[in-house]
Amino acid sequence: MTEIIQVSEKLFDEIRKLTEDGMEYWSARELMVVLDYKTWQKFQGVMEKAKLACINSNQLVERHFIQTGKMVQSGVASKFVEDFSLTRYACYLVAQNGDPNKEKIALAQTYFALQTYKQEIIEQRLKDNQRLHERYKLKEIEDNIEETVYQRGINQPYQFAKFKDSHIQALYGGLSTKQVKKMRNIPENRALADFDTNIELAAKSLSLALTDKNIKDKDIKGEVPLTNEAKENAKAIRNTLELRGVKPEKLKPQVDIKLVEKEHKREQKLLTKKSQQNITS
Repeated sequence: MTEIIQVSEKLFDEIRKLTEDGMEYWSARELMVVLDYKTWQKFQGVMEKAKLACINSNQLVERHFIQTGKMVQSGVASKFVEDFSLTRYACYLVAQNGDPNKEKIALAQTYFALQTYKQEIIEQRLKDNQRLHERYKLKEIEDNIEETVYQRGINQPYQFAKFKDSHIQALYGGLSTKQVKKMRNIPENRALADFDTNIELAAKSLSLALTDKNIKDKDIKGEVPLTNEAKENAKAIRNTLELRGVKPEKLKPQVDIKLVEKEHKREQKLLTKKSQQNITS
């Protein structure tokens, strides 16, 4: 299997191209030759099937099959030769819809399936890292505002819990923290934010950061005025989200952030170990 992967990588990496922005693509004409298709007409039939598969997977055909071409000399005249710039995903679909009797199609299926899987893993890691960043940022802002309101009249645990819940209700259209947790099947002893989307985390951070700033700038004191300030800022953020068609309570809960954090730490540990091995070798 390793040998097959090595052969396929050599075969398809050789015709891989990069745009000026570093985006990779493959020429359909060059891919046709590598896959042992003799005519453009036959290969177009494979691409049409691939385009249909692209549509069925809710992807934009124009994003993955970009029509190009060039003028070439043909005798005394010039003619336009059609081509397509294909993304990795487009190539994967072409391979999946190619002639299974062709050896090169099998190699292409192996190569592009593996490359597509790798890209999906990378993209998921980037999303996870962004979510971790947003969660850490929110925790820091929550700590800051807890200290701010403690000095101004909310200095009991039950008062701060009520303050935070008022903020959540304003952001989630009247739903309390407990109600949102129940909707999302989140354990009562876990923080709601540990299952938030990036949008929710960013919204909470901005709302509470504005609240912290306004409390200090306006010198707000007392439990009721402090709570009202938090509610007003949360409502303002919710209104902005609604203008863009987003309602926080309608968003789907994400994977437990503690699991994401655990995986992140495991990967960091492996990278550190590998780096140390490279240094000593």
